[in-house]
Amino acid sequence: MDLILVRLFFMALLAGVCFFLHPLGMAGWVSAVAGACSAGAIIVFEMRVRALSLKRLIGAVAGSILGIFGASLFCMVLRGALAPVLTPAAAAVVEIFVLLLMTYVGLLVGASKGDLLNPSAMGTVFAADRPTRRTAKVLDTSVIIDGRIADIAEAGFIDGMMVVPEFVLRELQIVADSTDASKRQRGRRGLDMLQRMQANTNIQVQIVPDDFPSIREVDLKLLELAKKWEAKVVTNDFNLNKVAHLHHVEVLNINDLANALKPVVLPGEKMNVLILKEGKEYNQGVGYLDDGTMVVVDHARKLIGRSVEIAVTSVLQTASGKMIFGKMDENGKSGEAGRPGPVEMAR
Repeated sequence: MDLILVRLFFMALLAGVCFFLHPLGMAGWVSAVAGACSAGAIIVFEMRVRALSLKRLIGAVAGSILGIFGASLFCMVLRGALAPVLTPAAAAVVEIFVLLLMTYVGLLVGASKGDLLNPSAMGTVFAADRPTRRTAKVLDTSVIIDGRIADIAEAGFIDGMMVVPEFVLRELQIVADSTDASKRQRGRRGLDMLQRMQANTNIQVQIVPDDFPSIREVDLKLLELAKKWEAKVVTNDFNLNKVAHLHHVEVLNINDLANALKPVVLPGEKMNVLILKEGKEYNQGVGYLDDGTMVVVDHARKLIGRSVEIAVTSVLQTASGKMIFGKMDENGKSGEAGRPGPVEMAR
């Protein structure tokens, strides 16, 4: 808002100066309109320059300087060749035209070739530009709704800027406004997670307007943004993970991190597990550890609702997570008192 006020003040000031001074001998109001238009052109140029990367800006400056230098040499040759043919005024017009032309061409060529500059060869000139982007993490919709990224960032296990594009925010808003209660709750949870990360001063969250109108799928837009920023995509979407590898985009999968942090269980170890449901195979019972790992127990179908002590027989690592297989000890111990047996009833 302050920048807009400064620009309006600049336009009004230049229009007022032209109105009172009549720089081209025109009427007051015509001079004021010309001054306002000139100020508008300067503001547009300033906005375009602000949008340029540091590489392109340096390339444009270098190109324009080389254009001016080349134009000055060219005009020295023209001055001697055109002096007998043109009047001094016409020769001056030609020189000005050559100067403007070569400066303009140098500016455009330098800006277009600026991305070819090698940052490593220029020391720390680009220290504030690319490194920030290369350490950025682009968040997708699923990982924001999941919410574990906030805990990981708050714990300091992920660095750099958290980049959330506008099209991901739009998708979150659509989910939050859904008529389905489950989707609506998930969307609102994602928005709450973003607010939580923004409120933490140790986490850098940036909402970027970058979009790719020619691409319709949100996942492909995320990959294009990651390529543009040279950043990594943070997700827990299995399919996006595979597609990102095909596009040679680095991915940080939250599910992979969760699996890596699960405790190591070796065959023969003892543990207590609560049997919650039947297993797929005959006479199996299924329980879960605190971290969500599935535990399949042989001969535990009749012990649903009871906590039993088991010995681990094998551990299976799958794409969806880890599974533990075990069996109860020979005495069939359980963590809860069962029904009295026949001997106890006889007593």
